[in-house]
Amino acid sequence: MREVDIPVSSGYKVLIGSGLLSKLGQETAKTAGNAKYCIVTDENVAPLYLEKTLTSLRSTGAEVLGFVFPCGEKNKTTATVLRILEFLADNHFTRSDVLVALGGGIVGDVTGFAASVYQRGIRFVSVPTTVLSAVDSSVGGKTGVNLGGLKNQVGTFWQPSLVLCDTDTFSTLPDEQFASGMAEVVKYAAIFSEKFGEKLLADFVLPDVIAECVEFKRSVVVRDERDTGLRQLLNLGHTFGHAVEKISDNFYFHGQAVAIGMVMAFNVAVKLGVCPESETAKLVQLLRKFGLPRSAGFSRDEMLSAMQSDKKRSGAKINLVLPRKFGECFIYTTDMSALPDIISYAM
Repeated sequence: MREVDIPVSSGYKVLIGSGLLSKLGQETAKTAGNAKYCIVTDENVAPLYLEKTLTSLRSTGAEVLGFVFPCGEKNKTTATVLRILEFLADNHFTRSDVLVALGGGIVGDVTGFAASVYQRGIRFVSVPTTVLSAVDSSVGGKTGVNLGGLKNQVGTFWQPSLVLCDTDTFSTLPDEQFASGMAEVVKYAAIFSEKFGEKLLADFVLPDVIAECVEFKRSVVVRDERDTGLRQLLNLGHTFGHAVEKISDNFYFHGQAVAIGMVMAFNVAVKLGVCPESETAKLVQLLRKFGLPRSAGFSRDEMLSAMQSDKKRSGAKINLVLPRKFGECFIYTTDMSALPDIISYAM
């Protein structure tokens, strides 16, 4: 088992390894005491892992309930959060109790948001069951739901009290979802370390790779917990990627859209003369290895319309993450008036 400490305002551990789901009860009992638990999951994950999670938590003598909601981005809404809150109230949950997010990024974001606002904040434990949520959304304390078709427009910062990643759960992921998660792994290499990218091209041990990604994220989150500066580097590929998700009506998985967005960001950097063209090939080589898309074929006007609503926009300016080379990125701020040209460079 790998263990990574996240020393933020409310510090916690990230546990990574095989067979950990059966140990969830004993790990949460170390800090939760006599808490009551509500496991929040979706209709895809529930048949696979809900019973095992219930059994593990109940083995400590705790009272445990489950809440299952329909899967997919269309259910990442305030309406779903409200249903969770009403369920907690109806079952007399208190501030000493715990929510458990069992699933991918959508489950984690929705559960974390519900935990942050129920009775002004209760504890939650994240149990990511996808590669993407393990390396990205389960760590760092960002929660949120979509609004009006726009990604994560409503949310809070609320750190989990524990993250437990059982890598055995990845064995049930469809190939495209596994690849989608690996796009976020490639993102860390593109931002932080060409050497890490070379490791991904070779044979690697998945728990070690996940732990290394969590360590990359920790290095940023501890210095910028509220996402006001340095942490924005983690948005490489996301400004373009969110637009791809919106235009395609979520035809692309999040990681697939980020893969496309990363290529677009590299294209922009090359056109602006801040990154050698040869660096793009290093990114494309990794994306090809994991079967990830590199383009979506949308028009400039479609991309422009979608990007004008991105939450990384600040007044008349927008922040993009661009590479200087593979393994080194920076935050590039430009006027919204330049966005049509930027999109043209990207395509």
